Amino acid sequence: MIPGPRNLITDVPGLLVGNAQDETLKSGATVLTADAPFTASVHVMGGAPGTRETDLLAPDKSVVSVDALTLAGGSAYGLDACSGVVDGLRACGRGFRQADAIIPLVPGAILFDLLNGGDKNWTDNPYHALGRAAFESATPDFAIGSVGAGTGALTAMLKGGLGSASFVLDGGVTVGALVAVNPFGSVNTPGERHFWAAPFEVDGEFGGLGPDMTTGLGREFHSRKMDLMLARSNTITPERTNTTIAIVATDAALTKAQCQRVATAAHDGIARATVPAHTPSDGDLVFALTTGARVMENSGRELSLIGHAASMCLARAIARAVSHARPAPGDTLPCWSGENT
Repeated sequence: MIPGPRNLITDVPGLLVGNAQDETLKSGATVLTADAPFTASVHVMGGAPGTRETDLLAPDKSVVSVDALTLAGGSAYGLDACSGVVDGLRACGRGFRQADAIIPLVPGAILFDLLNGGDKNWTDNPYHALGRAAFESATPDFAIGSVGAGTGALTAMLKGGLGSASFVLDGGVTVGALVAVNPFGSVNTPGERHFWAAPFEVDGEFGGLGPDMTTGLGREFHSRKMDLMLARSNTITPERTNTTIAIVATDAALTKAQCQRVATAAHDGIARATVPAHTPSDGDLVFALTTGARVMENSGRELSLIGHAASMCLARAIARAVSHARPAPGDTLPCWSGENT
């Protein structure tokens, strides 16, 4: 398998991604939509998720397809980004129809970035407008790093961000990942030079420095993010201030249950790229979707390969998010540099 031409989730034909952010707020929203409604499911492995309409993605629920997926900062406030996307879809005449009613279906997930140095003293919730703007900007080509839902994201030691990556399997199926990286854990080994995901890097896409050859890694953990938050107030509740939220996608024709299986497998990518992962302090969540354009010939074997490819794409996307993050005034954590020692 090799990366697609963009090395983005939009290498899956028909997918579009839009970002909107407010630099003063240090937050934003990211929307994935498509030329037509798509089948999707979700799997949550973190202990502190924040979501909207994820129950309808369970395989036993009657909803067949959705119109968009939204990732946003802002904690609970960020869920209003989904409403902005709903308004944008309705204006385009898109959504589930019941007689004269049009009901766009937009599940979403949020991350906590309320203590990242941005100005959060708003009067009106800004996330509705950010969601609408992200939807209206959706194209096959989009930026990664300090944009969209990743604008104000923080890892344990460095700025997080928005990342994406793709693979085209030998049989022609495309798999991609999109992720907003704001975990409790670290994406880099101690010293912040090497990435935990380095064994899965392709063509130097996040610095090409290779794996950290030190042994015994992972036995000690330190978080600049938690130090800064606790210094600000001893009332901080760490288990509600982190998460990695992601979308994986393919053009292979999958059922909703098979999408859920791919979402479950893709969580391995979070664990490969973040240490520790899936903690009670995270809301780790992965959506999985299919455009259904390619019929699978050997569904059991291909489904396993799609899940494997999704996990590797997600690990790479997490590292790419951090490597592409850029500094901004008022930042509380530094950005990654391959020169760190």
